[in-house]
Amino acid sequence: MSFSSIIFDWRGTLVTTLSWSKWIEHALHITGRDSSAPDVQRVEDALAAVDPGEARLDAPGVDCDADLHRTIYFEVFSDAGLDRSLAEALYAVESDYRYNPFATDVAETFKKLKDRGKRIAVLSDLHFDLRPAFFEAGLGTMVDAFVLSFEQGVQKPNPAIFEATLNFLSAEKETTLMVGDRSKPDGAAVELGITTLLLPPLRSVEDRRLHRVTTLCGLR
Repeated sequence: MSFSSIIFDWRGTLVTTLSWSKWIEHALHITGRDSSAPDVQRVEDALAAVDPGEARLDAPGVDCDADLHRTIYFEVFSDAGLDRSLAEALYAVESDYRYNPFATDVAETFKKLKDRGKRIAVLSDLHFDLRPAFFEAGLGTMVDAFVLSFEQGVQKPNPAIFEATLNFLSAEKETTLMVGDRSKPDGAAVELGITTLLLPPLRSVEDRRLHRVTTLCGLR
C-alpha cells in the first residue's frame, strides 16, 4: 500500500482536547473566580442540564459558520444562567489554540512524511483559524493545505469537505490516507474510498501514536 497524501484531523489526533472540567476551570481562572472542583462542577452541571450530550454545542453544522458557532454557544451559556463575563471567558478558551498542545511525535512524523515527498493536509471542524498554531510550532511550512469547516461552509462527515481536501492536495482518493480519532466524522472518509486510520483520542501530549501512520506509509 502506498500513500502520496495524508489528511490529519486536528483535535484529538494531533493535539489534546480540553475536558469540560478543564475548559471551565481555565475560564473561571480568567475571570479571577474560584476554580475549585465544586465551582467547576456547578458550571458543568448547569451546562449539561440545558445541553445534555452536547446536542446543541456539537450539533450538525455548528462549525460551518463562525457567527453561527458563537451564537449557539452563547445561547447555551445564557440558558445555563451563566453571566456574560464567564460566557466570554468560556468562549475565549474554546477558541484559543494555545489550550490544545501538540503531541510530542507530531513534528518528527511530519518531517518523515515530507522527507519522502508526501503531501499533508489538516482537516478540522472548527470555527477559527488554526494556522498560527502550526507556524508557532514550526510545522506550518510542512502542511500543504489547511481545510477548515468555517471557511468551507461544510463539515465532516459531509463528503464534500473530504472532496475539497483532495482537490486542495491535487490528490487521488486511492493514494490518500485519512487519520482521525472519531468514527462518525473522520471515519466517513471511507465512504469516498479513502483509506482511514482511526487512532484512540489523544489523552496526553506524551501519547505516541503517529508511528502507525509512518508504518502504513512504509517509513521507518
